[in-house]
Amino acid sequence: MLVLVVVLALSVLVAVASGPTSVALPETLRYVFAALTGDRIGSDEVATYSIVWEVRAPRVLLAVVVGAGLSVIGVAVQAMVRNALADPFILGVSSGASVGATTVVAFGVFASLGVYALSLAAFLGALAASVLVYLAARTRGELSPLRLVLVGVALAYGFQAVMSVMVFFSPHGDAARTVLFWLLGSLGAATWGSLPIAALAVAVAIVLLLGRSRSLDVLSLGDETAASLGVDTSSLRRTLFLITAVVTGALVAVSGAVGFVGLVLPHVVRIVVGSEHGRVLMIAPLAGGIFLVWVDLLARTVVAPRELPLGAITALVGVPVFITLMRRRGYLFGGR
Repeated sequence: MLVLVVVLALSVLVAVASGPTSVALPETLRYVFAALTGDRIGSDEVATYSIVWEVRAPRVLLAVVVGAGLSVIGVAVQAMVRNALADPFILGVSSGASVGATTVVAFGVFASLGVYALSLAAFLGALAASVLVYLAARTRGELSPLRLVLVGVALAYGFQAVMSVMVFFSPHGDAARTVLFWLLGSLGAATWGSLPIAALAVAVAIVLLLGRSRSLDVLSLGDETAASLGVDTSSLRRTLFLITAVVTGALVAVSGAVGFVGLVLPHVVRIVVGSEHGRVLMIAPLAGGIFLVWVDLLARTVVAPRELPLGAITALVGVPVFITLMRRRGYLFGGR
């Protein structure tokens, strides 16, 4: 953890200093110090200071928050449904968010809210999708892992169909491109205002999940075994579902649907530290934050001044690394 904390701090510093307009590391530190302490800067440095503090700093910190949140929620979802292929988006949350975002892009819903319209619509869409999945998957007050996955996947297809129809009938010709870029994930709209809610949601989720790490270990053994050891699987699964829905909705609202991170980072962490959830939940957010900081740096520098969608880079970079790790280490979900 200490090594990862140091690597994360250095990664944040390098990412804030790097971009189409590079800033030396000592100057970057000076601007950050000036912003935090109210120190003065020269009038000729205002433009560079604005790039560092107003544009890059919130974007890099949001990358840390989103990467950490997706990794932690990936751990929770995989434990909740006991499925190695589960990720934060398997329950249809991202598809519901995409419908909300499409209503803004295609038809101008919530236009009076300005820059916050897309985030609010995506969050409401994600919560609506979560409610539908919960109501459809619940039977006799219980949430079956298999039913959750099947209902989530089925409703995701339905939401994607609704989104496609909305784009098709959109009066704006560039709606499809805008929606596609949002679906693949981007931090281009990051501001200091979009950071606190997402950070608070992720921090609360980490604390709640760490408090239930032992129960997650038992839940991974199966419902019957967990019940015999005194774990209320129904209550635990409802809690995990609620945490997943709220945090995923908050993250998707500010970054779009960044794929791969919540699916593979938990597995990579398990390869390194084992399957005990107490360890995994401590390491996963740090690893996810580091990973997405560097992914975002690549996204905004490889073809600058244009940006690449985050989801494309996470897959292109992460998949070969993950396959290599799995082939070198005999890994099974939950153990070796």
